[in-house]
Amino acid sequence: MDRLKEISKIRLAQINNNFERFLLNEIDFKNQMIGIKGARGTGKTTLLLQQMKRTPENESMYISLDDIFFTENKLVYFAEDFHRKGGNYLYLDEVHKYPNWSQELKNIYDNLPDLKIVFTSSSALDINRGKYDLSRRALVYELPGLSFREFLQLKYNIILPAYLLTEILENTSGIASFILKKIKPYQYFDEYLKAGYYPFFIENDKTYHIRLTGAVNIVIENELPYIYNIDFNSVVKLKKLVYLLASLVPYIPNISTLAKQTGTTRDSLLKYLQLLHNAHILKWLGRDAWGINFLNKPDKLFLENTNLAYALCDSLPEKGNLRESFFLNQLSVKHKVTYPEKGDFLIDGKYLFEVGGRNKTKKQIAGIENAYIAADDIEYGFENKIPLWLFGFLY
Repeated sequence: MDRLKEISKIRLAQINNNFERFLLNEIDFKNQMIGIKGARGTGKTTLLLQQMKRTPENESMYISLDDIFFTENKLVYFAEDFHRKGGNYLYLDEVHKYPNWSQELKNIYDNLPDLKIVFTSSSALDINRGKYDLSRRALVYELPGLSFREFLQLKYNIILPAYLLTEILENTSGIASFILKKIKPYQYFDEYLKAGYYPFFIENDKTYHIRLTGAVNIVIENELPYIYNIDFNSVVKLKKLVYLLASLVPYIPNISTLAKQTGTTRDSLLKYLQLLHNAHILKWLGRDAWGINFLNKPDKLFLENTNLAYALCDSLPEKGNLRESFFLNQLSVKHKVTYPEKGDFLIDGKYLFEVGGRNKTKKQIAGIENAYIAADDIEYGFENKIPLWLFGFLY
């Protein structure tokens, strides 16, 4: 334990709270067990350590469950020993890399009610469907990549507030005017679309897309096989599917054609698409407000965010595709997005949106209540036309 304590102190000393993700202040840390899921590279470890800085150092400890220590030692025994010696806050990183995570977290929760646990996991891990159900014990949150607003703050120290969707819809001109007094959004917007979603641009801008491609490969080659016990042949097909779809999305899929192109069956293809959606590489958009239905095909497929389009495509992404992907990505964090009969996106079953450029008309949504246009290449909104960049201020 002494070695792990030393590592914990070193990791904590490397962290500051100069920039904090929006989620840090939305999590109810009074709960006994908190789970934080998210795609690789979104900043889960940093958030974990920033919260640890808020608790007494002599009662807190950070450990990563991919440490060699846990190949021979059980987490549950470690937690019991830590608690006996005065520990009250245990911060566990990457629980998906620990084989018996669900049972031992359940045992710790039940046997040590005074011990607060915060853990992170891959977005692909279904925490509530482990062998030992944690749904009644762990309060689970999802950490997305940076919003356009957070990117501006982290990279350029431009601090602006977040807004509710209803505030943006009801006061487009007022909010846009306030922001435009501070910045010119289009000075930064293209940079964000290209390389601003994952915070590792802080370390090196030039290697951003190399690191992003590497992160995608790690998820497909290591995390998905470990979590779902899939074989090498499936990994090959998953990679082929990702690079095939990267040049096609947004895409209304022909499942039979896709299955032939990837050399698999319809059922296996739908399973692969679901895995890639869970891993935040692809975005499965359907008409069903309750989420993915494995028995039905997705109505439309997207890359999870615009940065992936630049990293995975051989050619420059088409601007219209980037617009739609950005809108879906930003709205999906706090809202339910479905594929409507008319228009591009239906939000929370109520607000209908068309996404396009400055000249986009309301022809396709004419006469529909609560229908809007998210328009690129405009600074101010008018009537039902809202600047696309403004949806980057929802979190």
